[in-house]
Amino acid sequence: MSNRFIGARQTTIAQAIEVHGTGVHSGAPVSVSLYPASADTGLRFVVTKRGRVTAEIPAKVCNVKNLTLCTVIGNEDGVTVSTVEHLLAALRGLQIDNCLIEIDSKEVPIMDGSSAPFVEAIDRVGIRELPAPRRFLKVLKTVRVEEGESWGELSPHSGFHLDVEIDFPSPIVGQQRLSLEMTPGVFRNELAHARTFGFMSDVERLWKAGLALGANLTNTIAIGDDRVMNREGLRDPLEFVRHKMLDAVGDLSLSGHPLLGAYRSVKGGHRLNSLVLRKLLEDSSAWTIVHAPRVRGTRPFVFERTAAVAVAAE
Repeated sequence: MSNRFIGARQTTIAQAIEVHGTGVHSGAPVSVSLYPASADTGLRFVVTKRGRVTAEIPAKVCNVKNLTLCTVIGNEDGVTVSTVEHLLAALRGLQIDNCLIEIDSKEVPIMDGSSAPFVEAIDRVGIRELPAPRRFLKVLKTVRVEEGESWGELSPHSGFHLDVEIDFPSPIVGQQRLSLEMTPGVFRNELAHARTFGFMSDVERLWKAGLALGANLTNTIAIGDDRVMNREGLRDPLEFVRHKMLDAVGDLSLSGHPLLGAYRSVKGGHRLNSLVLRKLLEDSSAWTIVHAPRVRGTRPFVFERTAAVAVAAE
């Protein structure tokens, strides 16, 4: 594909994917199937029960219902899907615009705590271009949200830039900052492998609240008083801030379109990401939708049900 037209067309996955794993909070087994979708479908969760569709929930910030430790989306009937951020980060990070995400549980599987298993599955089947121009959400003016020592802002930018800073009292994490211009290659190589993390001192409280029931050393970086508890240690010295940036990619995907803007986050998380995006969308003068130029030569998309590529958590 000519570099001149990269990003001009909408995309979807080239083949169905089945993902099997465990919910990090529920501890229950989960199956998720990703299906190719036509242009302008967006990223959409299809919730099933005993083979019957019970809800369709577009991955948009207006459908966010909870932001406690993870991002939860749902509908007005009370049907929810939690821990959506790592899967959405993989899809948006690889610039996939349209995908149906069929799930038989209330939680996306945690896999190894990162987006890497989803990225590897998508890379295995490939990405297909669609005969429709990509639509971007372009930031026109800066919007900012402050909460105590935390703040975040979205500003005009010609691409998608992330600048994320964290600061934890733990000497294992401390202060870390990372700034990246986001492309599929950058997401795949710099962010996708970064795992979620938690503090051993919080475990008992989380369990009592019915959370983190599926968390273990295969899917979470466990931070003790003076060391990382995982035998293999960290995958990267900046794995903590890389994961926070991964989360931001997933949370900002809830704009419903790829963003043209720069996001700066200091001491933030899911809640701050969502608040900044909501503030942007509530101000109609702060954003607009722009279309990539139409490009000829793409065949119409026809989805044929073929055997899905299966992926299971280790």
